[in-house]
Amino acid sequence: MSNPTETATASAAARRDQFKAPVGNAASQRRRRQAITVGKERRDAVVRAKRMRRTDASDEGMMDDEQFSEKTLNEDTIQAVQDLKSLFIMSVKSSSQKRMEALRRLRRILSCSSNPPVGAAVETGIVPLLVKCLEFGSTDEQLVEAAWCLTNIASGDSEHTLAILPALPLLIAHLGERSALPVAEQCAWAVGNVAGEGEKARDILIAQGALLPLAKLLLSNKSTLAKTAAWALSNIIKGPSSKAAMELFKLDNLPEAITRHMTKGDEELVVEIAWVVVYITSLAESHTKILIKSGLLPPLIKWISSSDSLPLLTPVLRSIGNLVAGDNANTDALFDAAKELPGGLLGSLVRCLGSEHRTLQKEAAWAVSNIVAGSLQHKQLVFCSGVVPSLLHLLATSTFDVRKEVAYALGNLSVMPAGEFQITQPIIEHLTTLVERGCLPGFINLVKSPDLDASRLGLQFLELVLRGLPNGQGPKLVEKEGGLAALEVLEYHENDELRAMANELIDKYYGEDYGLEEEYGPGIAEVLKGGEEYPSWRRGWVVNS
Repeated sequence: MSNPTETATASAAARRDQFKAPVGNAASQRRRRQAITVGKERRDAVVRAKRMRRTDASDEGMMDDEQFSEKTLNEDTIQAVQDLKSLFIMSVKSSSQKRMEALRRLRRILSCSSNPPVGAAVETGIVPLLVKCLEFGSTDEQLVEAAWCLTNIASGDSEHTLAILPALPLLIAHLGERSALPVAEQCAWAVGNVAGEGEKARDILIAQGALLPLAKLLLSNKSTLAKTAAWALSNIIKGPSSKAAMELFKLDNLPEAITRHMTKGDEELVVEIAWVVVYITSLAESHTKILIKSGLLPPLIKWISSSDSLPLLTPVLRSIGNLVAGDNANTDALFDAAKELPGGLLGSLVRCLGSEHRTLQKEAAWAVSNIVAGSLQHKQLVFCSGVVPSLLHLLATSTFDVRKEVAYALGNLSVMPAGEFQITQPIIEHLTTLVERGCLPGFINLVKSPDLDASRLGLQFLELVLRGLPNGQGPKLVEKEGGLAALEVLEYHENDELRAMANELIDKYYGEDYGLEEEYGPGIAEVLKGGEEYPSWRRGWVVNS
């Protein structure tokens, strides 16, 4: 018996992969498994993964990193660690306050620079000392200072992050309800940095029970605590397994808390909550329905229609793209939630497509591609809106990655919904209109691209045009725009699939009979094609004339 979650995920993937041209057996399969892969190349994804905490401006002993060389910072770090070691050896009562001062000094060193000397701290043996500082019975101030040091160590390179693994049990323990809020928040920050290291580190955190304590912190009405918890959670549940995202829903009131923060939170909190929504909606379709029932859609629509913030609109658009990659009911619900807005949901997507930010253009195009991978009604709604002119403009003018995403949207607009094979008049109208409005050069440029996926995508659309335009117009139009020349270049391509696709299209639409009617007229062309039998005494004349 199939797993319902796997079935739902497969269904969503099939919807996102809708644009598949039947070019022999070489039809491509578009993979849209976690939404996070859309922005894999973006620097902001790296910045989000780990965060160091700088020294507060109000800290009396704060250090200015501009005043110190790397060598000086390393020397100060080594000395601070050695001082802390010595104070732990001392058993007199007066050493407690001195330990606190030494710990604070070390934290300031590790927080004063954008490139803190964490390597020197780790090599000098700071982690075991910080674990001691996290032991139960320690003061809240000491717990915060120790967790702060660990946070910044974990913000470094992989070896530095993994060096604090011995501290995880105590960091996770201090996420609990009995901890003071500043302690829990700083420990959540440290845990979030560890989770940002990658899948192996996330698995360790899940196995040690970090997930639900963090989720409980998300219920808090304190904005900074909920924000830190949401960021840490988004690092843990980002996949590739959906197990962690699904595990969250064992906590009562979590969907309501997510909706509450999305609705009433300040912008920074909404950004972090929206990333949690991104990973839930990309990995757990059944739990997506729970979020929708909890009232998630109105705040999503509110933010996409009113915000100009790139950090906020990116996860909001991604969440919407994930929602419309599910079943058609999700798309209908989004359209309904936006019906009071001028232009509705599609008007908001047009606004993002027209943004100066390439990231928003790409995210909006991806969302549109998922909408038009749905029902015929959804395709027609998009076709009759202002979305198509925006897509065509981007196909002609935008950067390569945006043009590629736009091409998927236009391609999905030009094929029948999944499971329907008889091409209807609206689909023919979509394809014909797109070609009339000048989309062919954009797709032919994709055919010429060194990017294999883009080239395959361009070939798929050319096949639609060659096969689907009325009155056999396709081959001439494709040739006129340079498409035949592009296909001929691929005849000897090193990639087997592209070579086979190009050769099949050339053989089928530009074979020996291509152009005969234009050159000889319909009557003689029919003879040359072997369609009409002439008397034997005339056959030689026709051929030789």
